[in-house]
Amino acid sequence: MKNFASLNEIQESIKSGSVSCLSLVNYYLDRIDGHKDLNIYVEVFAEEAIVRAKNIDEKILAGTAGKLAGMVVAIKDNICFKGHSVSAASKILEGFESLYSATVVERLLKEDAIIIGRVNCDEFAMGSANETSFYGPVKNPHNIKKVSGGSSGGSAAAVAADLCQVALGSDTGGSIRQPAAFCGVVGLKPTYSRVSRYGLIAYASSFDQIGPITKSVEDAALVTEIISGKDPNDSTSSSVNVEPYNNIELPTEKKKITYLKEYLESPGLDPEIKDKFLTLIAKLKAQGHTVEEQTFSFLDVIVPSYYVLTTAEASSNLARFDGVHFGYRSSNANNLEST
Repeated sequence: MKNFASLNEIQESIKSGSVSCLSLVNYYLDRIDGHKDLNIYVEVFAEEAIVRAKNIDEKILAGTAGKLAGMVVAIKDNICFKGHSVSAASKILEGFESLYSATVVERLLKEDAIIIGRVNCDEFAMGSANETSFYGPVKNPHNIKKVSGGSSGGSAAAVAADLCQVALGSDTGGSIRQPAAFCGVVGLKPTYSRVSRYGLIAYASSFDQIGPITKSVEDAALVTEIISGKDPNDSTSSSVNVEPYNNIELPTEKKKITYLKEYLESPGLDPEIKDKFLTLIAKLKAQGHTVEEQTFSFLDVIVPSYYVLTTAEASSNLARFDGVHFGYRSSNANNLEST
């Protein structure tokens, strides 16, 4: 079976009879089994995925399948899925089972996506290389001597290695976008409040967002459309109507686009990335769009400010994992000193 570039390709193949949801799941299960060396999956829901695939194949024949029929999805190990373990890649939550599903998971399932497993990440989503996980580091599928990026390194590597069609990640300060770049796939951090965070093990609540990692912009748009929208379980979620994001035809009206010139002058910027960015600017201008540079004099304080805010929020959010209410508890915890 080939590496499908998009859900549209998969669904066309299903219509032609060349593949089925069941054959897709078996294909991914075989690939996951053959790529354990990458240390991407921490748990595979094989039996459940097979049963669900059979059911969706029946719905396809009956003409009642959802928009995501044929999409096999992996979820980051900090997103809750009822009846399944979730650990945020930490020993602290070893053996903890979700009592409810995240809103994003429920919305994917409603449209007949198949969730095949949970994937590795940096511990409590705090990291940029996927090297802080209790399960060990994730290797980059393109070069196992390189990191996959983080904290959603398992999600990006799973898509890049064709161990699923789409993966969900979470992004606080780059944790979807950076590993997607490292692994050569598409990653999108939706605008804050666009996607419900209900069921996400929080790092920094005023920054966190759940988003897709995909093989195509088309699939990123479709998944974002499905998981977006008001959620009564997340008071910060936006009530603005969800647009059909997967309608990604080039707009006829011309846009005004700006960028911060200081980023292009940063000594840490890779020359290849700079060249690609400048090529993109030239392409946009050639299409008639206005592209202007802007000056931002506070660039040097962005990262320090980020760490002041996020570490304070992380301290508040993670204090609940104290081994009393839930979480790992040492068998020698007779007193403070013995722990």
